[in-house]
Amino acid sequence: MGCQNDQLIAKVLGLFDQISKLESLKPCKHVNTLFTELVLTCTPPAPDFDISQLPNNVQDARSKLIRLCGEAEGNMEDHFSTILNSYENPLNHLNLFPYYSNYIKLGQLEFQILTQHINTNQVPKKIAFIGSGPLPLTSIVLATNHLTTTTFHNYDISPSANSLARRLVGADPDLSKRMIFHTKDIMKVSLNELKEYDVVFLAALVGMCKEDKIKAIEHLAKNMAPGAMLMLRSAHGARAFLYPIVDPSDLKGFQVLSVFHPTDEVINSVVIARKYVALNQATMIMPNNCKCTEIHPFINHEEFATKGIQL
Repeated sequence: MGCQNDQLIAKVLGLFDQISKLESLKPCKHVNTLFTELVLTCTPPAPDFDISQLPNNVQDARSKLIRLCGEAEGNMEDHFSTILNSYENPLNHLNLFPYYSNYIKLGQLEFQILTQHINTNQVPKKIAFIGSGPLPLTSIVLATNHLTTTTFHNYDISPSANSLARRLVGADPDLSKRMIFHTKDIMKVSLNELKEYDVVFLAALVGMCKEDKIKAIEHLAKNMAPGAMLMLRSAHGARAFLYPIVDPSDLKGFQVLSVFHPTDEVINSVVIARKYVALNQATMIMPNNCKCTEIHPFINHEEFATKGIQL
């Protein structure tokens, strides 16, 4: 790797050393400063940065750093969900969350990607979001701005996370009916449940190591309905110090339709895939006018349509 990448790695390792020594990862000025610096270090485009070429000691540090980032992110969402729930109408104050604008852009991105691969007259009726957490902003943004008749089933393993999330939407007469929460491990969500969903979202931090991520994907491949869509979040370049990478080759049982790598402040890459229809059931489902894997390294969010679709 070049000198610039060597400097980036050195800075990330220095921040990892500081973060790993913290007594707590709950939000405070020092914790916020360290993670902000880490994000700012990793988000600038680094087209020649190949995470797979890192030496073993850096790979080990990266794995640990992803877990620390996941814990800190969970603490931050818990903290802000608690603050929001102190208001009579929490949804009116979502902009208090410092990364809310990122979720607005990510929601636009994911909606635009999804609509490129479904018929406009087949609006998803039921969507599952796996790993929704205490602040389910993706579901809220999509349900409010884009998929205004869709029911969202949010799955999280934490009862306290679901309790906070349920309270967030409880005062809204529409979302309180269309946002449903399940306290379950994804590996225990059965065929009878998963086959009901037109689209399944898998959160970035569900399966923080590659082995666990692949197990989750395999479970979805076995139990999702044939032809249903799977949307996953991944990472590219130095952003892979923050989140796990989902490689298209990991998606056995699915046809990968597109991989999008944003280069702006939206950190996560987005992967969309379609569950194959078994050959003994019907003709293999293929996307219309789409290559098997279409990789887009840059997305211009200003080109996105922001209006929702109605039944």
